Amino acid sequence: MEDEVVLLDFWPSSFAMRVKIALGEKGIKYKCKQEDLFNKSALLLEMNPIHKKIPVLIHNGKPISESLIILQYIDQVWNHKSPLLPSDPYQRSQALFWADYIDKKIYGIGRRVWMGKEDQEEAKEELMQCLKTLERELGDKLYFGGQNIGVVDVALVPFTTWFYSYETCGNFSIEAGCPKLVAWAKRCKENYRSVSEALPHPLQIYEYVMELKKRLGLV
Repeated sequence: MEDEVVLLDFWPSSFAMRVKIALGEKGIKYKCKQEDLFNKSALLLEMNPIHKKIPVLIHNGKPISESLIILQYIDQVWNHKSPLLPSDPYQRSQALFWADYIDKKIYGIGRRVWMGKEDQEEAKEELMQCLKTLERELGDKLYFGGQNIGVVDVALVPFTTWFYSYETCGNFSIEAGCPKLVAWAKRCKENYRSVSEALPHPLQIYEYVMELKKRLGLV
């Protein structure tokens, strides 16, 4: 019997993009259900009653929440190809450390940048320091995972489609400060169909950001 896989999604969400990349890398067929985060569906509230957030992966009727947990679940359940996490326990711990670092930093700081409130300059500086830290971790490797993308690449690359919005709202250049990181992002999109298909165009994200700013009374 074929697995039934459903993703509760919200297309601009970097966290949901992670799951789409992972499923794409594993070659898993799935249904994608778009959510309206201002009017959450009964299914989302039933499947994630604690946080009430996307993404939620529903595998044969069982829900898995939180994107990094979902990535680990996908890697363990569909372990026939494209491993996301190293088999070595120490290397795995380091990969999860950096994925967690990304989780705790990028979204919150990036939000402060595009919202454009009084702490925007401070947020821009924090974002660049965070990205430079990640660039140092990348070093001269093709990908954070080495010769192929791994969990850290999957965790970070969706945020790169938001870079244009950060830069335009904050009037600065990420590429000027982190050229290797921007080159890595281009490499991911060019060499991995799963990435190019999961990431919306940066201008689509920017249009969404501007609509959201109007809705929140920020413009």
